[in-house]
Amino acid sequence: MSQVIPEKPLRVVVWSTGTIGRHAIVGVDAHPDLELVGVWTSTPEKHGQDAGLLAGLDRELGIKATTDRDVLVALRPDCVVHGAMTDDRVFESIADLTELIRAGVNVVSSGPVILLHRDGTLPAEMIDEIDEAGRQGGASLHVNGIDPGFANDVLPLVLTSLSRRIDHIVVSEIADYSTYYQPVVMRDLFGFGQPLDGPTPLLWEPGILTTAWGPVVRVIAAGLGVTLDEPLVEEVDRRPAERDTGTVSLDIAEGTMAAVRFRVIGTVDGVARITLEHVTRTAPDQVPEWPTPAEGDGCYRVEITGEPCMRLELAHHGERGDHNVSGMIVTAQRLINAIPAVVAAEPGLVTALDLPLVTGRGLVTGAGEKR
Repeated sequence: MSQVIPEKPLRVVVWSTGTIGRHAIVGVDAHPDLELVGVWTSTPEKHGQDAGLLAGLDRELGIKATTDRDVLVALRPDCVVHGAMTDDRVFESIADLTELIRAGVNVVSSGPVILLHRDGTLPAEMIDEIDEAGRQGGASLHVNGIDPGFANDVLPLVLTSLSRRIDHIVVSEIADYSTYYQPVVMRDLFGFGQPLDGPTPLLWEPGILTTAWGPVVRVIAAGLGVTLDEPLVEEVDRRPAERDTGTVSLDIAEGTMAAVRFRVIGTVDGVARITLEHVTRTAPDQVPEWPTPAEGDGCYRVEITGEPCMRLELAHHGERGDHNVSGMIVTAQRLINAIPAVVAAEPGLVTALDLPLVTGRGLVTGAGEKR
C-alpha cells in the first residue's frame, strides 16, 4: 500500500500537555498536512493557557488548553493525538479512547500499549467492543510509539524482508534512564530506588511484562506467520546501586534497585524464536557486563540470527544531546506522521500491520509549508 496523502489539512486535537503532549503540540504545528484546533489538559492551572507557551515555543498558537473534554469533541476534529499517562489507568484509558472513536474522532495514542496488537492479551470481547465503537463512529484507534512501537514492530519486520531463514529475532532497548522524567513510572512501576527485598513493584509481578510487551512479541509473530507457545516466557534480573545515584525523577540510594534487564520470549516448540529485551540503567556505568549501545546513552537494537545474520542499531538524540528527550519526540512523531493513514483506515482498532507506509512527508527543512 502506498502512503496516504490528505486532500486538505486534517484538524487535530492534542490530548495532554505533559512529557509527550508538549512535543505533540510542536509536531502538529510543524506538520504541513495538519492543523492544531484544540488541546486538552488535566491540570486546572493550565486551563486557558496558550498551547504554544505550554509546549515551550517562543510564540503563541492562538489555541487555548482546556480541561473540558466535551468542548474538544464538539470541535469534531479529524484526529486526537493522545499522549496522556495510561500506565497507571489501563482500563479507564481504554474506555476513554473507545468513547472518542464512538463519537467519530480518530485517535492515535501512545498507550495503553496493551492495544498494540489485537490478539493474545485482552479478551476478544473487549477488542470487539472497540471495533464496534469504531464502526458506530466511523473512526479508528491506533496505539504505537517507539517502544513498545516502531522499534519492535515495523523496524524488525522490515529488516526480515532481507532474510532467507530466521532462527531467532531479538529486539532490544538499551538505555540510561537517568534523564527520563516520569517519577510514577520510575518509582512505582519499575521500583527504582526501592529495596530489592521489599514489596515487588507492579512491573515485576508475574504476567505483567507479558501484558505490557507481549503484544510486540505477538505482532512480530503475526507479521511472520508464526504460532507461538503459550504462555510467553518472562525473565527479570534486577541489580542494586553500588553508590548513591541521582536521576531527574528520583534519588537512588546505595543498595536499592538501580538497573534491570528483562525479557519477554516467544517460543515455538520450546525454542526461543522472538525475544523482546530491555536493559535499563540509571547511570551509564552500571552492570558493565550487560549489553551497551555502540555509541551514546541509548539505542534500539534488532538482531536476527539465521541466513544471513543481521544486526541493526537505531540511536537518537535531541538537538541538545539528550536521548530521553528525543525518545518523547520520536514517540509523538510516530503517532503524528501516522495520522493520515489512521484517518483513512477501516474503523476500529488498527495495528502497525494494517497501515501503509508512514513517512515524514512534508517535514524536510525548506520543502514543506502549512497549507
